[in-house]
Amino acid sequence: MPTLLPRPQTEHTFSGEFELTSHTTISAHPALVVPALRLQEQLRNGTGFVLPVISEQGFEAQRDKSAIRFDIDQRLEPEGFEFEVTPESIHVTASEPRGAHWAMQALLQLFPADIYRHSPSPRARWSTPTRHVRDAPKFSWRGAMLDVARHFAPVREVRRFIDLLAMHRLNTLHLHLTDDQGWRIEILRYPRLTEVGSWRPESQLGAAHGSAGDGRPHGGYYTQEDIREIVAYGAARGINVVPEIELPGHAQAAVAAYPELGVGDAAADAPWTRWGINPLIFNVEESTVEFLSHVLDEVIALFPSEHICIGGDECPKEQWRGDTRIQQRMVELGLRDEEELQSWFVRRITAHLATRGRKAIGWDEILEGGLAPGASVLSWRGRVGALAAATAGHDVVACPVDTAYLDYRQSEMSTEPIPVGTVTTVETAYEFDPIPADLDADRISHVLGGQANLWTEHIDSARGIDYAAFPRLCAIAEALWTSGDRDFAEFQPRLAEHLARLDASGVEYRRSDGPLPWQQRPGVTGRPSSTDDAAAHLTAITANIR
Repeated sequence: MPTLLPRPQTEHTFSGEFELTSHTTISAHPALVVPALRLQEQLRNGTGFVLPVISEQGFEAQRDKSAIRFDIDQRLEPEGFEFEVTPESIHVTASEPRGAHWAMQALLQLFPADIYRHSPSPRARWSTPTRHVRDAPKFSWRGAMLDVARHFAPVREVRRFIDLLAMHRLNTLHLHLTDDQGWRIEILRYPRLTEVGSWRPESQLGAAHGSAGDGRPHGGYYTQEDIREIVAYGAARGINVVPEIELPGHAQAAVAAYPELGVGDAAADAPWTRWGINPLIFNVEESTVEFLSHVLDEVIALFPSEHICIGGDECPKEQWRGDTRIQQRMVELGLRDEEELQSWFVRRITAHLATRGRKAIGWDEILEGGLAPGASVLSWRGRVGALAAATAGHDVVACPVDTAYLDYRQSEMSTEPIPVGTVTTVETAYEFDPIPADLDADRISHVLGGQANLWTEHIDSARGIDYAAFPRLCAIAEALWTSGDRDFAEFQPRLAEHLARLDASGVEYRRSDGPLPWQQRPGVTGRPSSTDDAAAHLTAITANIR
């Protein structure tokens, strides 16, 4: 009997089954036609059946004749859904399109895993057990951050990641678009941001201080048309895309393009080629605030997201402390120290976003020196930031480093490909709880939810993203969706079943007994010893994909 992941609130199974055939029809209320079309697409990919979708004028006439029906039910919670599978039909109800998207994803899990293949399976029969499911998410922000600044991900890879988020009923993709190592979004007013800032001469190998570079240029950026495509692709799958423009630190790519943004005589002719925290940061002149405001205006025009991330993390103050002009500026502004100066900077940007009807969200360092009214916090350094921000009445998205950092290694094995962080297992990820234990009950509503963070200093491909994200992201998805008590022992067999869906989807996830040979760190025993061996390994995992 197929199981669901994330686990639903209520579920009842019955005897009998519904059989999908090439003659099955789909009808959808006009408001739910997009998720109905997504179901049609997935069923076509997996089965080869091209099922008609009836909406608009034909909906009322055909709804009771269609085997699969999508209806509106305003009594259901936001993003909630209900469906009933009988031998004769499948009836899906939701109050709005996102709920229907999640219903569609849950419904697909009831079919054999081959439904997730990207080309039709030769399976002779497609059926699902009869079942009644009613469900709604625990948190409204259920997401993952993908760092495309350290290593650029082409549009096709971002689209694929969006598909995998939707598969797990995650609703937010946070795109980390700018950093010291690269500027990844076209800004028409300031073309040098991508002309200069999108390519670095090389990348650091490994995490150790003093590690050599690889000698290979790396770069790329998204045109504004690319961004529109990503945003639309996400919206069609229930995913909100939140952009991040880093400030006032993590600024070298921007300063390399426009040196007047830097502090004093500090300069750079290219994005940074090292990992870690860079002392080069933005200055605090009015012209720099204006520059960044213009950048954000173009970003706002591309992203409909209510929240715009402005970074605010890991901003070393040495340049500010040692610069005469910065110290003079602090006196002009009546500020006592550099922490208050960073707070002033963040407040100015936050106020600008507010004039455009948007909310600033930043990493929990923005709490230092005082948080701007209306700003929200990404709490990553444990749970102290979440507790402080929510207690003060600010909204919080939890992403603590001890459970939600998917770039961290997954065991102590020497073959692990990612040489950073503390060990974070699937069980560790499953323990994620966005709500601080000692938060007052009347402040819990300020915890919007949580997200996993996937930094890519040591991940330079879609295969690397697969390995780092899955199956840990499956565990985080359940932690953010499922209400009530959770039990890892109960989760494990459902995850084991779910891995067949990831296999059919072509996801190269980490196996429970460690990395496969081609997933291991370069130079370790067991890595493919020849091109032929590597090709054989690749053939073995892709045989079921296309």
